[in-house]
Amino acid sequence: MRVLVLHSGGMDSTTCLYKAKAEGSEVVSFGVNYGQRLAVELMFAQRQCDAIGVAREVVSVEWQKPDRVIPLDRSIDEMKASISPAFLPARNALLLSIACAHASGINAEEVHTGLNCVEFSGYPDCTVEFLESFKAMMAIANPGGPKIVAPLHTMSKPEIATLANSFGIGEYDTWSCYRPQIKEGRVSPCHQCDACRLHDHAWEAVGQL
Repeated sequence: MRVLVLHSGGMDSTTCLYKAKAEGSEVVSFGVNYGQRLAVELMFAQRQCDAIGVAREVVSVEWQKPDRVIPLDRSIDEMKASISPAFLPARNALLLSIACAHASGINAEEVHTGLNCVEFSGYPDCTVEFLESFKAMMAIANPGGPKIVAPLHTMSKPEIATLANSFGIGEYDTWSCYRPQIKEGRVSPCHQCDACRLHDHAWEAVGQL
């Protein structure tokens, strides 16, 4: 089976990539360069593909996206409480739409996404309601198109990190940080933004589940 994985280089999508590969699918990594400040994530994604011999395809989209405030040093409970100021409206709907269209073009039978909702209730486009509504819309927009699969949707971040670890993915093999820092000629995560806090929270629990 040919599977297109919407793959950003972060822990969730990379876990989906490795999982699909381990299950014996013919896997294509698919990225969207939409002018995100995190070009470093595209480099991580390519490195991950090279490591397991997966083809990588990237499309570029010109998008004058709105600026967003990136909250810092929030607890996990705070992240769950309300919509994040960093939420980029309709981002996942956009990326999934492009992925589904591309998947149809290469005759992929499934599109895999790393969406998860257990610790992302502050992101409307990660919820069960969003995913099910998107599937229903895409069934009309693209009849007979690829099945949309979210293997991690109801897993917690620690559970995802534990699964990632079982595939040989390490704590520093993926990129999630919203505010990359340049230190001594190297790009480093800030360890303060929500993505970093969730990443650290996830990996602290590896081996304890």
